Amino acid sequence: MYNEKYPSRLLEEAVDAIAMLPGVGRRGALRLALHLLRQPAENVHHFTGAVNALRDEVQYCRECNMISDGEVCSICADRTRDHHTICVVESIRDVMSIENTGQYRGVYHVLGGIISPIAGIGPSDLAIPQLKQRLEALLAEGVPASGIEVILALSGDVEGETTSFYLYRQIESTGVKVSSLARGLGFGDDLEYADALTLGRSIQNRQIFKP
Repeated sequence: MYNEKYPSRLLEEAVDAIAMLPGVGRRGALRLALHLLRQPAENVHHFTGAVNALRDEVQYCRECNMISDGEVCSICADRTRDHHTICVVESIRDVMSIENTGQYRGVYHVLGGIISPIAGIGPSDLAIPQLKQRLEALLAEGVPASGIEVILALSGDVEGETTSFYLYRQIESTGVKVSSLARGLGFGDDLEYADALTLGRSIQNRQIFKP
């Protein structure tokens, strides 16, 4: 076990705070704290100010649940995008990965996780009702079900497949087209770690979802 005697209570508190970050041990936290201490005050104040603003001011898009600077994210506000094609993803990082491919011009719906009994995450913990509301709103506007597509872009592991199956059962009665990524991605692959070319081809070559 790593133990360290600190010459300053303030240093120790900074190390404690930094060590709360995922993947950062106390040795690494100490290095980072000492690094910050050597920086000009304005640089450190800019850093802490940006973190405070992120935590206190960032919002979640009322349409898709993506992080945003306002009530509606820049993707949902873009009228040049296809708002009848909704790509359902697990996390914000997945949106960023797909956007980096440049191969998708629809909109998104961020679930905020996937069904995982081991982690204690059930359907009620995800933004599934909001997805159903979006589809109902499109249908109420007169958009034919055949003109709406939901792409299930979840990981190919057991939990991702379980979530995709659950979503399909929830929305199949609407008659909208439900598709999934072509499995150029290996079983269990996360979108976050897929290269842009493979992910882009998986989007372009998506297939009708088969439960």
